[in-house]
Amino acid sequence: MSEISLLENFVEKHKSLKKEISKVIVGQEKVIDQILLSVFSGGHSLLIGVPGLAKTLMVNTISKALGLDFKRIQFTPDLMPSDILGSEILNEKREFQFIKGPVFTNILLADEINRTPPKTQAALLEAMQERSVTVAGHRYQLDSPYFVLATQNPIEQEGTYPLPEAQLDRFMFAINLEYPSFEEEVNVVKNTTTDKQYEINSLFTAGGISQIQQVIRKMPVADNVIEYAVKLVGKTRPNSAVAPDFVKNYLDWGAGPRASQNLILAAKTHAAVNGKFSPDKENVQAVAVGILRHRIIKNYKAEAEGLTVENLIKELF
Repeated sequence: MSEISLLENFVEKHKSLKKEISKVIVGQEKVIDQILLSVFSGGHSLLIGVPGLAKTLMVNTISKALGLDFKRIQFTPDLMPSDILGSEILNEKREFQFIKGPVFTNILLADEINRTPPKTQAALLEAMQERSVTVAGHRYQLDSPYFVLATQNPIEQEGTYPLPEAQLDRFMFAINLEYPSFEEEVNVVKNTTTDKQYEINSLFTAGGISQIQQVIRKMPVADNVIEYAVKLVGKTRPNSAVAPDFVKNYLDWGAGPRASQNLILAAKTHAAVNGKFSPDKENVQAVAVGILRHRIIKNYKAEAEGLTVENLIKELF
């Protein structure tokens, strides 16, 4: 199948994928869209929301529909790095044998990642960036494709450890989950208080997803679109010459070069999902909030005036 045919086929398969997921997940369309964008772009996602919004169920359902291996780690204050990566044990032959941890999978759900101390959070850094882990001096390659979908409770809650900026930057998208509408919540209650089970069909394979990722990466991008994305990120930096006054007044830190890379990658995927063979500025804008949200830091003045990061990002357009 040619690359053009593959992209055309991908549009229909993506629609079918969303229908399959909607069998179990009511509403949350924007959230699912962004998770799928990160998956087909080859990036990781951070889901931010209070407990009880079906974050775990959503990730489990998406992994089934994608036909990928799925593992879940419940992050707790006493979790150790070896609980994630694996460890070496002395076997019957009195030789050290490496026992793989749950990080060896296609989709890793890092549940409540900010409930564990920074030492354990950092155990995922190499896995997220290099797609490999190093234990006792030995490097082990992770499966392909590989995604970390982490959930995080709002920082204001008890017993949380804020993720360091270096780790936040590893996530392509930060996605806010809101409470469902009244109608959606009624449907959730109807669907989850009976014994009815929904069968989720796998519409992709690991190899098929990797193939789509490669085709999306080959997608041509006009120079003016790349320049637009880089300028957009540059405007978030208060000490930049192109930063508007409101950025200098309300932001302490802006986004780094990884944000520019992610904007273009996600814009390519957004274009592919919508049947286009090259992204434009509108595709960049469509993914900008989720990509920049966790990469810029407001100052005390913005906090005092009740300004949200989302509003500040939209002002940049």
